[in-house]
Amino acid sequence: MITVRDLYKEYRVTERGRGLGGTLKALFKQEEKIIKAVNGLDFYVGKGEIVGFIGPNGSGKSTTIKMMTGILAPTSGEVLIDGRNITRYRKEAVRDIGVVFGQRTQLNWDLRLEESFELLRHIYRIEKKDYRETLEVMDSILGVGELLNKPVRQMSLGQRVKGDLTAAMLHSPKVLFLDEPTIGLDVGSKYALRKFIKEINAIKGTTVILTTHDLGDIQELCERLIIINGGVMMEDGNLSEIVERIAPYRTLAVEYYDAVVPEHAKAEILSVSDNVVRYKFMKADMTAAELIRDLSELYPIKDVGIEEAGIDDIIRIAYEMKK
Repeated sequence: MITVRDLYKEYRVTERGRGLGGTLKALFKQEEKIIKAVNGLDFYVGKGEIVGFIGPNGSGKSTTIKMMTGILAPTSGEVLIDGRNITRYRKEAVRDIGVVFGQRTQLNWDLRLEESFELLRHIYRIEKKDYRETLEVMDSILGVGELLNKPVRQMSLGQRVKGDLTAAMLHSPKVLFLDEPTIGLDVGSKYALRKFIKEINAIKGTTVILTTHDLGDIQELCERLIIINGGVMMEDGNLSEIVERIAPYRTLAVEYYDAVVPEHAKAEILSVSDNVVRYKFMKADMTAAELIRDLSELYPIKDVGIEEAGIDDIIRIAYEMKK
């Protein structure tokens, strides 16, 4: 559904020296520097996939999304949406995509929600029958029917997000880009948005590209994860496989009856708090049961807890590996 081939985006910026001398020099001779925001990305997203597309601030993530949605033209390379080059055939290609950019609404602030939808219906030339059917589906998922007569300016953030999601799906796009969709939302609104993504993917087979800093979104929705940094690909694969490869360890929290700190040859002590000692051990070296058995032979154990590496650990480690 989405093909990204050898994608580059470069910017030319003018460098100016410090102080008055640098300003005067720039009047006569300007020095330019080329910044590679995106540096040779290649990947493919199949129909119906939900892919987490993440990276730290300044990683090139947003620039890539803007090229994938036709907002920016690449310096070189290409983006194909369902086999169509989005730069050359932008008008045709954008009919296959829907976009929600965080808190930037595409709804008309001065109109009722239904009037904003009607405006989009005319822009995309959607048949009334198809429009009504899509609106019914969106109402069943998000409950937007009760908001149709409400002016957009009077809506809460969560209600506007529901309106934006509906607006993005009115023309039944094949691909939906969600850029930080849960930013600023409360727990209830986040739940509704995640439910929407799952159901629209199941009902319509919509391909979803999700960029987010909310680790809960990734864990809840994405089986595949793409991580970029410095404009280059760092990781692309199954989320659980990336976790297993980058962080092949577990953490065992052991609560003892006494204030003791037993050591183990195959486990690293991460922290000690009161009677609780946290051990880090490699899955390939031993099992949690074996570590518990060995430690219990040294001192009586009151309780234990096993912690797997979380997605936040994976992202942090991946970033550190790139540095």
